[in-house]
Amino acid sequence: MVVTGGSGFLGGHIVNGRASQPWEVIAPSSQAVDLRNAESVNSLIGDWKPTAIIHTAYRKDDHSSIVDASRNIALAAERFEVRLVHVSTDALFRGRMAPYREVDDPTPIHNYGRHKAEAERVVAATMPNAMIARTSLLYGSHQLSVHELAVREVISGRSTTAFFTDEIRSAVLVDDVAAALVALADRPDLVGRLHLGGPEPLSRAELALRTAHRHGWDVSRLRFTTIDESGLIRPTRVVLDSSLATGLGLALRSPAATSPRS
Repeated sequence: MVVTGGSGFLGGHIVNGRASQPWEVIAPSSQAVDLRNAESVNSLIGDWKPTAIIHTAYRKDDHSSIVDASRNIALAAERFEVRLVHVSTDALFRGRMAPYREVDDPTPIHNYGRHKAEAERVVAATMPNAMIARTSLLYGSHQLSVHELAVREVISGRSTTAFFTDEIRSAVLVDDVAAALVALADRPDLVGRLHLGGPEPLSRAELALRTAHRHGWDVSRLRFTTIDESGLIRPTRVVLDSSLATGLGLALRSPAATSPRS
């Protein structure tokens, strides 16, 4: 199995997780393989001839690392007949009261969402048998995610970030998403889109509180605001309906206020 972005938060949990132990995992660094370069990607996949690829790599503000890299991975997977699981995001939706299902097309309102939506289109057009897995905010392992680090920075006094009470997401345990992606890599019969979100809609504010409680940090230092008050353009209520995934037996838990037991 080739895992792109293996040094990232999600990729690292795939590479080092128990679910991937039966696999021989190859996770090349960005210095070793430039995913934006088609020849480099073809050499990687052609030389190793993996059974599956889980594509997690991206740089948030870099169109090429999201779209061009995804295109190159999909082209190589199609050429060498490799199972592809492409990781996407709930950030490509603008937000609404009803949960989003797999049949819902992207409605992005910022550049990152637009780039990820374009990457989905490119992958689906290039390799119709790929699995496109949309996930949400990742939490809850021994390692702090970027969202948990933001909470720690505020509580330590190094940041004045305020957490949104009106941005709702389907936050999910990173170990569960990593295990789900590995399971999907071994299911070439499953194609198209699949949502991998937690079962409980949670605001950024509630997630900050849970993070602080989980680590025993002083919650009185947390600050809260709304998207309107901030003046930013952000999705509001983006809840993923992940019932198809749980129906397949994939465990998807929300982050708790206490440390999860694996």
